[in-house]
Amino acid sequence: MLRGTLATGESVAAHESTQPVGATPVALHPIHHSELLIVREGEVMFDHDGTSEKAGPGDIIYVPLGTVHRVRNVGTVPAKYVVVAIGGDVKK
Repeated sequence: MLRGTLATGESVAAHESTQPVGATPVALHPIHHSELLIVREGEVMFDHDGTSEKAGPGDIIYVPLGTVHRVRNVGTVPAKYVVVAIGGDVKK
């Protein structure tokens, strides 16, 4: 969707992800940047740091640098969300 550099010098990139109903989620993994996940459709479970939080349309999830996490579709329709990655290993 976009890729660039903020006025602060940090790289920023955004893309949309879709998880079908019943899809096998990615394994828990760390990130080397910060992320905002904006849920557009469906319901997801955000697993992180031994905790799980449910999010739906309009919710925003903040994922700090280094967080071990994953997002799972727990709804009855495809889950669609936008990922905005900032700093760290985000390529310009």
